[in-house]
Parts: sequence; C-alpha cells; structure tokens
Amino acid sequence: MAVETIISIFLGIGLSASVGFRVFMPLFALSLAAYFDVWELNESWQWVGSTAAIITLGVATLVEICAYFIPYVDNLLDTVAVPLAALAGTAVMLSTVADLSPVVTWALAIIAGGGTAAAVAGTSSTTRLASTATTGGLANPIVATLETGTSVVMSVVSIFMPILAIVLVVLILFIIFKVYKKFKPSNP
Repeated sequence: MAVETIISIFLGIGLSASVGFRVFMPLFALSLAAYFDVWELNESWQWVGSTAAIITLGVATLVEICAYFIPYVDNLLDTVAVPLAALAGTAVMLSTVADLSPVVTWALAIIAGGGTAAAVAGTSSTTRLASTATTGGLANPIVATLETGTSVVMSVVSIFMPILAIVLVVLILFIIFKVYKKFKPSNP
C-alpha cells in the first residue's frame, strides 16, 4: 500500500471524526481544500471542490453552527445529526481514499468513516442531553463552542497533517471509551 493511500485513509478518518462534532464543517473544509488544490479528490467527487459546493456547504455550516447555540433546538438537531454524521463520514471517506479497490474503499468508508463519525456524534449527542438535563440548557452553548472548535481543529489538522489527525482520532475514541465505561451500568 502506497504512502499516499495511507495518508488518504488518515485524512478520511480524521474528517469523519470531525463530522461527528459538526456535519457540515469538515465537508466545507474539504470543499475549500479541493477548490484551492490542497487536496485532490477522487474523480467522481470533484464536484465537492466547485464554487457551488463551497457556497452551499458554507451556508449549511453557518446555519448548523448557529442552530447549535439555541438550547433545545440543539437537542432536536442531534436526533438527525447521528444518522447524518454516519452518512457524511462515509461520504468523506469515499471522496478522499486513493488507489484502493471499490470493495476495500466502500468497506473502509462504511466502517472507519461512518463508524467513527457515528461514535463521535452519539457521544456528543449524549453529552448535550446530559447538559440539558442538568443545567436546563444553560451550559449547552459551552458544549456547542467546544464541539465547533474541535470540529474546526480536526478538519484543519486532517487536511494539513493527516498523520497527526489519526493520533487525535485515536485519542478522541479512547476518551469516548473511557466516558462510556464510566457511565455504563455495572452488571450484577
């Protein structure tokens, strides 16, 4: 497997983790990266780097970010964000992975891309629900700021330093595992 292929997988997984925090932010970042020739997308995904895609994804990103600062609307968004994150994580992985057979590409996209995005989105959704329950939604803007910031950082790191991005993804998944283990009911 060529180094370029491995780097493309790391990019896809990093952006997929970012999708778990904000669905449109990493897609917008990838669109900008493709437009400015920072990253070359697979042939069938070239449209992501178009001016129309940049504008559409930019507007969607702004709307999503603003909506997450409205308590209770953020919880409503989470009900659709988890399945959308899985789809977007799959799409991001499909668009970035280079030089692999379609079977391997799709398997990676569904498992690594969609799975990573869904795991992060599910944890993020649970965190917001807990914040709403314990603070009446008053702390939700803090949670939204942290998630948006993490999505921005993960998107930028994934595009410019994919090797570091995979390390951050492993760290994020480790933290998710630890939090899950802490709150998991113990078996008698």
